[in-house]
Amino acid sequence: MPINITMPALSPTMEEGNLSKWLVKEGDSVAPGDVIAEIETDKATMEVEAVDEGIVAKLLVPAGTEGVKVNAVIAVLAEEGEDVKAAASAGGKAEAKPEKAETPSAPPAGDASTKSTEADGQAAPSAQAAPAKSNGAAASPSETPASKDEGARTFASPLARRIAKDAGIDVSAISGTGPRGRVVKADVEAAKEKGVAAPAGDKAAPAAAPAVKAMSDDAVLKLFEEGSYELVPHDNMRKTIARRLVEAKSTIPHFYLTLDCELDALLALRKQVNDAAPIRKTEKGEEPAYKVSVNDMVIKAMALALRDVPDANASWTEGGMLKHKHADVGVAVSIPGGLITPIVRRAEEKTLSAIANEMKDLAGRARNKRLKPEEYQGGTTAVSNLGMFGIKDFSAVINPPHATILAVGAGEQRAVVKNGAVAIATIMSVTLSTDHRAVDGALGSELLVAFKRYIENPMGMLV
Repeated sequence: MPINITMPALSPTMEEGNLSKWLVKEGDSVAPGDVIAEIETDKATMEVEAVDEGIVAKLLVPAGTEGVKVNAVIAVLAEEGEDVKAAASAGGKAEAKPEKAETPSAPPAGDASTKSTEADGQAAPSAQAAPAKSNGAAASPSETPASKDEGARTFASPLARRIAKDAGIDVSAISGTGPRGRVVKADVEAAKEKGVAAPAGDKAAPAAAPAVKAMSDDAVLKLFEEGSYELVPHDNMRKTIARRLVEAKSTIPHFYLTLDCELDALLALRKQVNDAAPIRKTEKGEEPAYKVSVNDMVIKAMALALRDVPDANASWTEGGMLKHKHADVGVAVSIPGGLITPIVRRAEEKTLSAIANEMKDLAGRARNKRLKPEEYQGGTTAVSNLGMFGIKDFSAVINPPHATILAVGAGEQRAVVKNGAVAIATIMSVTLSTDHRAVDGALGSELLVAFKRYIENPMGMLV
């Protein structure tokens, strides 16, 4: 009988994706493990592998199609010995089998990849269609069927639950349109318009503060003369970035701490480290085995500071504080149309040369949208460096589930006072944004002072 190939879920919160490219054509034979297509999400392009053997009878979704729903049938395989034309005619009519619901489980303390948000799915990808090898991270408890007070199960994303709670809506009264019937943000918004409320007897949800309504598209367009602009539709990445920034600034109480670090000792050590790099032969010729940047040393210093101040290496959840056992540092990388934060896992344990080579690889694949979800989802903190643009200082927006992010400015020569006399030193201003629910002012200050200590005494990063 025909075998339906469905649109895979690359993360537990993915609802749709773009079918970027077919790597097979009708009539081709495929075996389990063969790469048959490329699926594009907001921040990555993933390869889809066949899980069955057969002949491609029909490609139902053309390459380049956007907004293909998860579990939608995208192609049909004919089994061995089956008539291909008959399979092409019969396949694709049956609905995709719903995935088996997982049993909720508590996330292991210290594993940031278990924390999930609807905005970009902070969890490892689904095993369906095996588009990428999973790192074994479990989904967040709130992303699995959650038990209601009455003992029944409700599928709902964390964002949908929060919006429903603020609006006084019982999420179980809403019909979900997401994967496996999950209630998503759009379902709650639709329910609000229809006036669905919490059932009688339920506790009334706290009244939400009056929201400042954004100007509608029509209202904005009326401000400009027709023909004086070009309206460029948002792609998935820009929509995700906008949604996450609004969520972060509206739900996280940001608190900012700034101090200056002297860089002269670090710059001198960096030169020594790079001068000592062995030469290796590559396809491009001979080149150093590594080249450590100031940003690589910032990553290492931040990781060691979190190791020294473990209470700041945390994530806020309503149920409790996640205390992380390792410093997984996300690094903001600019890519066409937006940015992404690949993560250096266990950065406190890695050498500067290892961090340098890992960041070179991650940044290169990030710009080509070739990162796996587990390489940019999760993390315990982040670093955003705009020093290469000459920016002196700035404040960065925290990326949930992180509780901190370090904004790094340019190193520049400034006049400083040392021992009562004016001297010249290379100074770098850094600003730590903290989630005040998880990291108080004193704790954040302790973390930033520890970071400054490693920057100004960089030999401590080598021992």
